Amino acid sequence: MTRDLLDTAIAIIFTASVTLVAQPLCAKTIHVSVDGDDAHAGSFQSPLRTIQHAADQAKPGDVITVHQGVYRERIDPPRGGTSDDTRIVFQAAEGEHVEIKGSEVIKGWKKVRNDTWEATIPNEFFGTFNPYSDVIHGDWFRPMKQTHHTGAVYQNSHWLVEAASIEDVLKPFGENNQKAEQYLLNLAWLRPKNGQKTSVDKASARHGVETAECSEGGSCVGWIDHGDWIQFNEFHFGNSTKQVELRVSAIVAGSIVELRQDSPEGELLGSCVVPRTGGWQEWTSVVAQIKPASGNRTLCVVFKQPQTDGLWFAEVDATNTRILAQFKEINPNESEVEINVRQAVFYPSKPGIDYLSLSGFSMMHAATPWAPPTAEQIGLVGTHWSKGWIIEDNEIRHSTCTGITLGKYGDEFDNTSENTAEGYVETINRALENGWAKDNVGHHIVRNNHISHCEQSGIVGSMGAIFSAVTDNTIHDIHVRRLFGGAEMAGIKFHAPIDCLISNNHIYNTCLGIWLDWMTQGTRVTRNFLHDNSRDLYVEVNHGPFLVDNNLLLSPVSVNVNSCGGAFVHNLFAGEITVKHNERRETPYHKAHSTEVVDLHGNPSGDDRYFNNIFVGHGLQAYDEATLPVFMTDNIFVHGAKASKHETDAMILSNGDPELELVHRTDGIHLRLKLDETWASKTCDIVTTETLGVAKAPNLPFVMPDGASYQIDTDFYGNKRKPNATTAGPFANRMSDLLITKAIQ
Repeated sequence: MTRDLLDTAIAIIFTASVTLVAQPLCAKTIHVSVDGDDAHAGSFQSPLRTIQHAADQAKPGDVITVHQGVYRERIDPPRGGTSDDTRIVFQAAEGEHVEIKGSEVIKGWKKVRNDTWEATIPNEFFGTFNPYSDVIHGDWFRPMKQTHHTGAVYQNSHWLVEAASIEDVLKPFGENNQKAEQYLLNLAWLRPKNGQKTSVDKASARHGVETAECSEGGSCVGWIDHGDWIQFNEFHFGNSTKQVELRVSAIVAGSIVELRQDSPEGELLGSCVVPRTGGWQEWTSVVAQIKPASGNRTLCVVFKQPQTDGLWFAEVDATNTRILAQFKEINPNESEVEINVRQAVFYPSKPGIDYLSLSGFSMMHAATPWAPPTAEQIGLVGTHWSKGWIIEDNEIRHSTCTGITLGKYGDEFDNTSENTAEGYVETINRALENGWAKDNVGHHIVRNNHISHCEQSGIVGSMGAIFSAVTDNTIHDIHVRRLFGGAEMAGIKFHAPIDCLISNNHIYNTCLGIWLDWMTQGTRVTRNFLHDNSRDLYVEVNHGPFLVDNNLLLSPVSVNVNSCGGAFVHNLFAGEITVKHNERRETPYHKAHSTEVVDLHGNPSGDDRYFNNIFVGHGLQAYDEATLPVFMTDNIFVHGAKASKHETDAMILSNGDPELELVHRTDGIHLRLKLDETWASKTCDIVTTETLGVAKAPNLPFVMPDGASYQIDTDFYGNKRKPNATTAGPFANRMSDLLITKAIQ
């Protein structure tokens, strides 16, 4: 959708805002075509055959123009540009569709049995990297009792699912209803007495659940490690039965949720199907009748995902790689079946390849590794610890782990941090010794890309995303298969997004929309549209200052707060706001607009600001027990949403239901809401740097990257707010039917 997206902050941070830059007199254009030859001169009349050969020849200021066709190669640029004005540009020819794939087509499939076929491939075919012997691993990665590889099998460009065993792939298609998660909830079957509490135990398989307590007459909530939530409610007791309700949020659409007695195979007590809508307003509930019993008994919650994609399984010996795959009612030799053979599509093997532009390509099928913050982060496209890239107008999809990485270099300490905060602190210290500074790293522009089908993150970056702008991207279907777990999955996952702008992105159908983890300082998250995610925004162990304004956060959980020093202004929240109060990790904060660490600080709750927001159904009472002061004013709470005790001038309209609805039309997604004119009767002040004050831990004001003051006087669309008649929420001009984003072309 075309909106007034890039506000003055981008102009301040970046001097290069377009891909087509003025070329030096000695610069040249190098042409590449599928009909070319690498022995050619690279002119329009005599093009090269491979993009890599063009990259090998290109000098600062050169433009590489790639013409229509499919290119199966990994581009490893040996050099970059020297400045914004003398960058090396890789671009698809105007109006031409260019695909770059990390896969190869495989023929010679032989029928084994049922729907299963096999192909045997000599190991020499893969060269030095075989994705089918490359096991996904690393810090904060959880395999969930299955070995996972970076390889993949694709039928008509869409991937199949790696099976846990050869036995599974040999079954007829559809007989592998995967048990995505199983949880054992050891709960007292009778009402707890005298304040007695029982606990939710960790899972018996796959995903873990943090221990949670169930109090008398109340509920217990477990947080699944990849972002889903379950809530077990005891709401009716009778003489002969006890009725219980399990509420689940953001489990994979189409999954079957079952409550069983004692074990995953026990008596079925109740079940439901998770709706395909994603449930961005409602939870899905399972209700069961349970017979009374003495003592504690076990209820097992089983999440099953019906098989819709074929399975594959690989065996690698000293000579060959044998791949078995299910193809329902087709002969794979008569269809386009591809397999991963390359780790990345566009990624320099050396760090410090600066000032590259990459635009207009469709890039897919990469055997990317797990990308934690403590290791080299290799993406389908990645900047590899460099400066000044522009990545725009690309389609990036089907990456085993990550789509775009703006991340860390590699060293001998990769994946040795033992999943600890202390390990990451040491990683930061080593990065500072290795040139982590404003002059050397970051300053990237990532915009107008369509990123999807990545099983870790759409965009990830540990420390390498500093001073960057991520704008106008569409990101969806991130970590939706849930085959493995960990702590790095999100549409956008950044560590240390210092002075970053995250603006006007459309993020949906992900495990977590935006995750800002450690050292979020000087960051602005503005005008983003998030829905149908498990959670929309998670801010973890940051000290601020950071600003979240004019966003639409419509998923079941709008914000998880495990930070301090944040400001939330003019947002529309339709989901829960949760606050963690006793975070003990000590994490760094920095000098203003710098990577230089001042000190480590704990993460008490509070020191947050909420001004001029609208809350639907869920409010701010989670802040009632905050450790530090909180600042809240001119917020509107509707449809049962409650204000925090810290706000005395809130407008609370308990009975007002705005009937939020997302409507998908041919022209895009519309947000329908029923407006109450009472909302507009409450006016508020324009929020400025002066209004926001100072973040306590770093003792820094909320300002733009150049130190200029904020004046939040525009809305979600960039429309100007009236200085003397500003209203709460993200829209300055109230309408009941809003086109939020245009259809993706």
